[in-house]
Amino acid sequence: MKVITQWISNLPLELIFWIGSLAAVLLLDPQGGSHLSLCPLSQLGIEWCPGCGLGRSMSLLARGQFQASWTMHPLALLAYVVIISRIWQLIKNVKTTHNYG
Repeated sequence: MKVITQWISNLPLELIFWIGSLAAVLLLDPQGGSHLSLCPLSQLGIEWCPGCGLGRSMSLLARGQFQASWTMHPLALLAYVVIISRIWQLIKNVKTTHNYG
């Protein structure tokens, strides 16, 4: 257990954040009525935001509901590509630095 804890503590915080965010998107219920919004525009009472609906759209895309995903937010696939490529880059960086292992 101590080895696992030490290995996780050597991981970059950004890598843990992105993996956690993907897990949260996959566990998100896109048809849920109310949800927690971290959007600053939504918190200020502004109705329109260019990023709102992206998480739910990504969740729909992961469930194979392509048309509903596109309707909710057309950039969900691009968001997946960007996040997964960043995770891949961070994992490669961890493997090539002296902190790995």
